Amino acid sequence: MDKIKEQIEKIVEKIKKDPDFKEEFMKDPEKAIEKVTGIDIPDGMVDKVVDGVKAKITGDKISGAMGSLKNLF
Repeated sequence: MDKIKEQIEKIVEKIKKDPDFKEEFMKDPEKAIEKVTGIDIPDGMVDKVVDGVKAKITGDKISGAMGSLKNLF
């Protein structure tokens, strides 16, 4: 499980730093993940990794927005 979390963090960082990779991830997450990790991810695991990456990205956007709102008050 820790290895999956590490890979999710690695993918999220790549998405944050590389707009082309972000676009690739949105079009074909499985291919993008395998490209970054160098691992042929089994079909059952791909969805879990993709969901984890999307949750992390969404969470980061939400926490960033909340931080901005906090500064208003």
